[in-house]
Amino acid sequence: MIAWMQSLSDPTRARLLRVLERSELSVAELCATLQLPQSTVSRHLKVLVDDSWVVGRREGASNCYRMNGAGMPAPQKKLWGVAKSHCLPDSTCEQDEARLDQVLESRRDRSQSFFSSSAGKWDRIRAELFGNRLDAWALAACVSRSAVVGDLGCGTGAISQTLAPWVTKVIAVDSSPSMIQTAKKRLKDCTNVELRKGELTALPIDEPVLDHAILALVLPYLSDPEQVFREAHRVSRPGARLVVLDLLAHDRTEYRDELGHMWLGFSQSQIFDWMSQANWVPEHWVPIPPEPESKGTQVFVATAVHSVHGNATKVV
Repeated sequence: MIAWMQSLSDPTRARLLRVLERSELSVAELCATLQLPQSTVSRHLKVLVDDSWVVGRREGASNCYRMNGAGMPAPQKKLWGVAKSHCLPDSTCEQDEARLDQVLESRRDRSQSFFSSSAGKWDRIRAELFGNRLDAWALAACVSRSAVVGDLGCGTGAISQTLAPWVTKVIAVDSSPSMIQTAKKRLKDCTNVELRKGELTALPIDEPVLDHAILALVLPYLSDPEQVFREAHRVSRPGARLVVLDLLAHDRTEYRDELGHMWLGFSQSQIFDWMSQANWVPEHWVPIPPEPESKGTQVFVATAVHSVHGNATKVV
């Protein structure tokens, strides 16, 4: 207690604690707030850190500090509760508060200035800094932790890799030995992903175990998409959801030779009819806005719910 009282005996340290209780600040921001030189601020910060009043962290080339509220024992908090109300003149506190408001406003202005100048190119900046699949990782976290997901036509395993940390199991199926080998490398650390080689029209899954079945950019390669919907229904539990991500109908005939497509995309009525015939209840149809730099045709996402009672009526 005596050491704590000695820490608070200097008015400058009390001023530092008052502003750091309100916000984490860099040394430069503390200097601006208290109108003190850096050497003075740094000297007093060392005392406060040594006596556990303040904690610091490295942020690039700067050090940032905040009051150690969560790490203080109850008697230390009680001492500060008394000291902060009596150790400084009101005028000093008011001036410090006013300058702190300006410092925090300037910080917000810098952020707003960046977004004002970068709004039109933010998507490109974010993709360059963090990759194009950032959104997928966030959305995967919305899936139930107990879910078993079928990645049907998994390709190189990108979707399986994204879902694996968040669900109980992913069953990834593909008919291409080359794709399976590539997926094995990508998924080597995903212990809850089962890779299975097989045709989507005869899935290598014996029981209805799936809570979600995903068909992503696979239907154009299949001669009988309706049979795939039937197979997905067979291996899914009642109430399971089917998610289809694929190409809208288009006239890019070169896709037949370049990509091996058998279908030039699909219409909503075509997909929903196949779903209904396979005892899925069509649910949603959402055309995805094209990316500014994408060169392919527009895609859609369609969803349906597993039905156990024959052909079902469309929900949407």
